[in-house]
Amino acid sequence: MSCKCNENIKCTVSQCRNHAGEKDYCTLSSIMVGTHESNPTMIECTDCTSFELK
Repeated sequence: MSCKCNENIKCTVSQCRNHAGEKDYCTLSSIMVGTHESNPTMIECTDCTSFELK
């Protein structure tokens, strides 16, 4: 079976519906990165808003 992964988007969040499974990639053609903070200053303040729980 071939991977329908987007090799331009690496991802290690296997709990996401869009994770490529055995490979650490996303299956979406693009993602949206957002924040949950009004003034993000650290990497922990950013989120992949394309995340969907399996």
